[in-house]
Amino acid sequence: MLQDLAGRLAIPGLPDWVGLVALVALGLVGLAYLLMPFSVFGVKGRLDAIEAQLDEIQTEIRTLALRLPEPQRGRRAPVEDDWAEPIASPRRVEPEPAPRATPPVPPPAAWPDRGPSRAEPRVEWPRDRR
Repeated sequence: MLQDLAGRLAIPGLPDWVGLVALVALGLVGLAYLLMPFSVFGVKGRLDAIEAQLDEIQTEIRTLALRLPEPQRGRRAPVEDDWAEPIASPRRVEPEPAPRATPPVPPPAAWPDRGPSRAEPRVEWPRDRR
């Protein structure tokens, strides 16, 4: 039975037992990943550190909340009572100029003079010769 399984897992060019050994090694690695606790990767330590920081932040928020004075009710005036009309100052209103019917025309583009121009080689494609 073991020889039959080894024959089925045989890799061409290698001995018959190599496929079986590779399968066993792959199975052991998979089993190790399934049985490995998360603390090996460092996740547990990180979670503990984050939990400690969260506890510190919560205690700090509680102490700050106890230090704050109680809000006093009814001391603030309603918004409508606080509003005062602004004093209107007599200003001379100048009419705005009428909008233009057409947009302004920009000046033509001017290319900087770079001296004599460079002549590119001319490519002549082969012509059909009939």
